[in-house]
Amino acid sequence: MSKGIKKIKPLKPKAVKANAKDLSVYVNLLTDFGFKRVFGIKEVMLKFLNAVLDVEGGITDLTYGNVEILGLTKEDRKAFYDLICITGKGERIIVEIQNIRQDFFKDRILFYVSQLIQEQNVQGKIVDDEWDFRLYPVYSVNILNFSFKKNMTNEEKFKKYFSYFQLIERETYELFSEKLNIICIELPRFGKKLNEEKTFLEQWIYLIKNIHKLKNMPDELKDEIFEKVFGIAQIAQMNKDEVSKYLKSLNDMNIVRNQFRRMSDTIAQQSNTIALQGNTIAGLQNSNTALQSNNATLQNENAELRRRLGLINT
Repeated sequence: MSKGIKKIKPLKPKAVKANAKDLSVYVNLLTDFGFKRVFGIKEVMLKFLNAVLDVEGGITDLTYGNVEILGLTKEDRKAFYDLICITGKGERIIVEIQNIRQDFFKDRILFYVSQLIQEQNVQGKIVDDEWDFRLYPVYSVNILNFSFKKNMTNEEKFKKYFSYFQLIERETYELFSEKLNIICIELPRFGKKLNEEKTFLEQWIYLIKNIHKLKNMPDELKDEIFEKVFGIAQIAQMNKDEVSKYLKSLNDMNIVRNQFRRMSDTIAQQSNTIALQGNTIAGLQNSNTALQSNNATLQNENAELRRRLGLINT
């Protein structure tokens, strides 16, 4: 490791440990515990997915699938967590919260949806002695606590927080297939206040981003499903075991985010150090060039003086 480049040390959990006395009124839905406590309720998930996907005929029923098919590790789950739903029509939906920026995150989304596609034909479907390739639509709903684009202006930052991706033809934009759908909700790019919300989806996004900052349920969110969410999310209604699990989940999220922040700061410091070293080298190179130029000038002046004194032949 180069001199001046500090080694990144892991952050100790006790440095960011959450305590019961520091808890807000409602759970943070960006934690694993809060996310699954609220969206693990079928009625809540149905309302949320219908607001996000707006599929023809709506989603009227769903069951929760096994997330283990994605092969997720214990450590990964501290950074992101998800639920898999299978609708009454057979559509597969993975709903994921991602708290920190990750290299190749878009690739990971594609990897996971491909597994949801592939698992539909694990045992094979043979119809009339032929392989049946018909698939149920797959949806990947990603709630991101970061923005894909870095260093945005304020105008760019709040311009587009919701993105819906499908397979299309490059020139005509004709839809190739409705079976693959990827939705990304970038929470940092959602800056609307309660009185600025215009849609049911915007109310959901505001709720996810801000419920742990609220003291009570705002009048602007007066809806039967939101009343249910606020009831489920109220920490005072949880028993000691649930509070303990929530504290651990909150602490895990804080640890990962602080480690990522420290790593980002260290990388920035390293980049600055490298830039300073580069500037120093560039300065030395410029000084050396100047010295060489001065030396050449002196040599020319010395030769001219010797010629004038007759010490060399002209």
